[in-house]
Amino acid sequence: MNVVNDMNDPAAANLSVTHRLAQHVVDCRDESIPEASFDAAKRFMLDTLAVAWAGSDAPGCREAHALLVDEGGRADSTAWAFGGREKLPAMSAAFINGMTSAALDYDGIGSGASVHVNITVLPAALVLAERLHSTGRDFLTAFVIGTDLTYRLAAAATLPNEGFHFVPIYGVFGAAAASARLLGLDVMQTRHALGIAFMQASGTQQANIDPSLSKRMMSAFAARAGVHAALLAQRGVTGPAQAIEGKFGLFNMYQSGSVAPILDQLGSRFDNVLGSIKMYPSCGANHVTIGGMLDLIRRYDLKADDVVSVDVTMPPYAARLVGNAYDPSGDAQVAAQFSVRYTIACLLVRRKLGLSEIQEAAARDAEINRHVPKVNVIIDDTLKSMRGPIVLRLRTKTHGEISAVAEHVPGSLEMPVSEVEIQQKFDECFRLGVCPLDDARIATLTQRVRAVERVDDMCLFLKDI
Repeated sequence: MNVVNDMNDPAAANLSVTHRLAQHVVDCRDESIPEASFDAAKRFMLDTLAVAWAGSDAPGCREAHALLVDEGGRADSTAWAFGGREKLPAMSAAFINGMTSAALDYDGIGSGASVHVNITVLPAALVLAERLHSTGRDFLTAFVIGTDLTYRLAAAATLPNEGFHFVPIYGVFGAAAASARLLGLDVMQTRHALGIAFMQASGTQQANIDPSLSKRMMSAFAARAGVHAALLAQRGVTGPAQAIEGKFGLFNMYQSGSVAPILDQLGSRFDNVLGSIKMYPSCGANHVTIGGMLDLIRRYDLKADDVVSVDVTMPPYAARLVGNAYDPSGDAQVAAQFSVRYTIACLLVRRKLGLSEIQEAAARDAEINRHVPKVNVIIDDTLKSMRGPIVLRLRTKTHGEISAVAEHVPGSLEMPVSEVEIQQKFDECFRLGVCPLDDARIATLTQRVRAVERVDDMCLFLKDI
């Protein structure tokens, strides 16, 4: 039995954890949510929309969108970054919005829990809010509840990660919770929605290890499944009562975990505030390395040919995701996003890692690839954390041996970046993709997000964008 059941309330212990979460989803009052959580939700909403815009023409996304358009169906909801010309059924829109949000691996990540919470919950919540003509306040409340639940489930996981990808196996619950809340389901219906969502939970890190476009669809599958689960529950379809803690539930079949972190201050503390804005379009396991390498490059004014070798020591989890051999011969963009060897070589040559550095031309650039063999990955089995610390040891012709220890992700709560840098990221992303936005429309969308709680009908939220 892998569930650590440490509930102390005898009366509450008679209810399944899944039931208690369902009750919270239904009973949570928007007045109980701190303004800081609403502010964080709007900040991550803007971030997710921005990276979805830039990701809309990433490999696989145009093709997926074209397939969904060909399939047709009800004109419920907007495919955000495709110009709003053709609305799709809610489940289809949730899928493509989840995919474009994840495509560049540029979306926000959890601080302390390795999970991307927004790219599953926002696509589900926003497409249903549009379909249902929900108010902005109701939408925002559902978004906070869903992201908080996703974060709690990920934080409850007992490490090390066993190979399931946390985004789809936890995000599907958050997407279902937000959807159930918007649909106004009762407690039993919401519990069934969570159970049905669990029946669709899937996705492993094999898509990272074998770089493929399926990696950017895991959030899409989860967002669509969350909407689907809630709509089925609304029509009376049932799901297992103990989806999380049951004998064959989430914790016993996927990743073991403890009940306590899920239920701790549930309804009075909202953990969506713990996320961080990504400053680089690359796997989160690369970001500590990026920060450390950029610091060394700037401090010593390093040139690529001056560096003889780079030893990068990292935790097993990070090495599993980004420490494999670099091979851009297949899906070059995904390979670049999930390789610390490419990351370091690119930083040495270009002194940055932005959107242009994960394009196919850069991923296959002979000059960058010439330096990839210099990078040696060392796994420190004593490190149980996911992203750091990272130890960098460089042999150079000019400075001899130099080193650095990097511990935090740039943009995280521990290593904040300026609001100017964050806004620059948003503006750059919105100007890219299938239907780039001009300055006026960027300003309009930004203002709508910042005042979304005052929107009377979310069907109009993306009008004329």
